[in-house]
Amino acid sequence: MASQEQHQPRWSIADLDFSRIDLRRVRNDENTFYLVACASFVESGSDLYTHNLLDFFSDNAEVAAWLREQWEVEELQHGRALRAYVEHVWPEFPWQSAYDNFLEEYATYCKVELLEPTKALEMAARCVVETGTATYYRALSRSVKEPVLRDLAARISNDEVNHYKHFYRYFREYRKREGIGRSRVLGTLSRRTLEMRNEDADCAIRHVLKFRDPTRAGDTAYLKQLSTRMSATVRTNLTPEMTLKMIMRPLELPPRVQSWVQYPIQQLMQHVFLR
Repeated sequence: MASQEQHQPRWSIADLDFSRIDLRRVRNDENTFYLVACASFVESGSDLYTHNLLDFFSDNAEVAAWLREQWEVEELQHGRALRAYVEHVWPEFPWQSAYDNFLEEYATYCKVELLEPTKALEMAARCVVETGTATYYRALSRSVKEPVLRDLAARISNDEVNHYKHFYRYFREYRKREGIGRSRVLGTLSRRTLEMRNEDADCAIRHVLKFRDPTRAGDTAYLKQLSTRMSATVRTNLTPEMTLKMIMRPLELPPRVQSWVQYPIQQLMQHVFLR
């Protein structure tokens, strides 16, 4: 089991100086508001997924300790930091009331039965999830001009890449133990890549809009416009080479074979981020 010292977060909210926020660069940016507020909701609900994963990996003391003492701690810190940013820049937004409303629905999505059938495949799925979040925050950091948010998003992206490395290491251990073939890994990677923009994000957008602009809460066309603008921000600011490399890594393909499958996987990614 890893030591307690290794489980300490690499940064804290105290490292962020919210008094330095340049309101002129962000206050009237509705797209950034939704990107940050929605992310703060999903990150703040990370403990729901952690409990499921802890039950699933309860027979592995090292994995359970890392999930409980580092992954969950850092994910919840992301939520608190993003919430603090929202409350500094958009204090009129009732974050807690909106989040409580979101959590009531979101909790129904966090079910044990949605985990993969084997531990190796669940670790592969976690790699895809961490790829998606690392991509999201990297794109957010690149898209904004406000320095405090740029710094915060970069910190979170780096954390997500670090989480990916842990999940990938555990995946390799479980894959060897379970004898999982590449075809099953590819199936999990493909399906989870298609789910990157999933009901979690849709749920967050709906509940943020409900409390941000109640008169438009039932306007499905406007909701779709919001989602499209947010997706465009990620798409135009992502680093496709990094994302593709992270998604393909669990396949552990020889270089020649990797060149054969890179194009179809790249097309799959484009479908995810363009839809």
